[in-house]
Amino acid sequence: MNHLSGLDATFLHFETAEMPMHVGSLNVLDLPEGYQGDFYEDAKAYMVARMHLADVFTRKLALMPFDLSNPVWVEDEDIDVDYHVRHVTLPKPGTNRQLQQYVARLHSTLMDRSRPLWEFFIIDGLQSGQVALYTKVHHAGIDGQAGVEVGKAIFDTAPTGRVVKPPRPRARSHNYQLGMAELATAALRNTAAQYVKLYKMLPALGRALGSLAKPAEAVPGSDGKALAKRFDMRAPRTPFNVSITNQRSFAGRTIPLAETKAIGKHFGVTLNDVVMATVSGALRRYLKDSNELPDKSLVAGVPVSLREAGDTSANNQASMILVSLASDLKDPIQRLRAINASSTASKSTMNKFKAVILDDFPMFGAPWLMSGAASMIGRSGLVNVLPPVANVAISNVQGAPFPMYFAGALVTCYYPVSIASHGTALNVTVQSYNGRMDYGLIACRRAVPDITEIGDYMLAEHQTLMDLMQALPGDAKSAAGAGKPGAARGAAPVPAAPVPAAPAAKTAAAKARKPAARKVAAGKTPARKAAVKKAPVPKAAPAKRARKAATA
Repeated sequence: MNHLSGLDATFLHFETAEMPMHVGSLNVLDLPEGYQGDFYEDAKAYMVARMHLADVFTRKLALMPFDLSNPVWVEDEDIDVDYHVRHVTLPKPGTNRQLQQYVARLHSTLMDRSRPLWEFFIIDGLQSGQVALYTKVHHAGIDGQAGVEVGKAIFDTAPTGRVVKPPRPRARSHNYQLGMAELATAALRNTAAQYVKLYKMLPALGRALGSLAKPAEAVPGSDGKALAKRFDMRAPRTPFNVSITNQRSFAGRTIPLAETKAIGKHFGVTLNDVVMATVSGALRRYLKDSNELPDKSLVAGVPVSLREAGDTSANNQASMILVSLASDLKDPIQRLRAINASSTASKSTMNKFKAVILDDFPMFGAPWLMSGAASMIGRSGLVNVLPPVANVAISNVQGAPFPMYFAGALVTCYYPVSIASHGTALNVTVQSYNGRMDYGLIACRRAVPDITEIGDYMLAEHQTLMDLMQALPGDAKSAAGAGKPGAARGAAPVPAAPVPAAPAAKTAAAKARKPAARKVAAGKTPARKAAVKKAPVPKAAPAKRARKAATA
């Protein structure tokens, strides 16, 4: 058996019907030229031959008696491949929007904890003639970087595939679950080891806390007021900071990786800063449409990997920092630089704690209490009145820089599908793949029914940054007074792979939240120039929209 760490188990204990804790991806595949076979059957055989390459495919949970401690992973000796690899056919006409709506519904359902916590769906019937692959794996088993390693097990670098050595035969134990006495003994031993580990880390934790209280080097204004500001974790309230339901909305958008890198290099910021600036500008436009943009800047919760180089273990090794999105600044370049400053400061603080952040901590007797608290917080409405810590979750995962293949079919895109949570109804996760930046937006459908508008605004914000990059020198401090570029930029290089992103769809609604404030000023519609390819081209964001009940 293999014990779940405290961090891994947290994703199990905090999971509710409204807040499933699995992550996934949407890939659209180009079948080989002239292919006449049954791709679903080929995909099943393909997975059977590779399941042993990653533990996540062959292990399941063994729960502790009375939920007194964290579960353990045990080998599943009877994996039902027909359950884990499923076939779905979209109704006609099979548009990209239909595909993404169906993925949102699949992502809203809980996984069966009596089986290995993964599911693959082969989706055909697409209008384009392509085939889609939607995957989901429970977050208790992997984080973003571990997911990339799992991808290496199931994807190939050539359409002909690679020779996979079969697993060594093992003696079957014929035990469906472990005995209660065996589980209880293992729980007590693991808890004792966790307390010893925590005790040994106390001196280092004390030193880290002491260094946090000291003013940072080269930071002006290290008086008491500036120090208090560094500990200000409050975020303004927005429509995203509410209790959520189990309904989901999903949208995927693509931006060329080369353009994102060029913006970062031109203005002297990181690629992550450009990603956050793109999301910030989109949210600023989206909230401004309905007069819901707060005076105080939005705050993003950004996961930070604690994984050592070369560590490919299938577990969670991450923490989170808070970054100001500078949404109170109108100027895009000022906003970008402010995000860079906030991100640098947060990472500096995190580096002081990185060595002492525990991903495995004692939780004896706590699981049942945590599960009850998660349900109470979500259903009681406390999240709707408590001050939010972050307004949106933003994550950036580095993926493969080369084309990959699944069962001989070319993977054309890699849209992440992450987690919406109580108090943070919107999650934006980005994965780089083969010269692309694939943005996956997942949200509670009731809180954000018009998620495609945010996706379109992201494309428009990226285009704005591209135009400013051409109009301003690299050391420009602000876009103010720069004027418009003298000539429109030519079309950006188009990625070789097609982009299966859905068009913006105007969602029906019974009542707008603020009807008087729904008019969009001229010139603020997120019309996308030819610089960023998205299939098909979205319509301009509607002048009036509703965010309440909407059909999926």
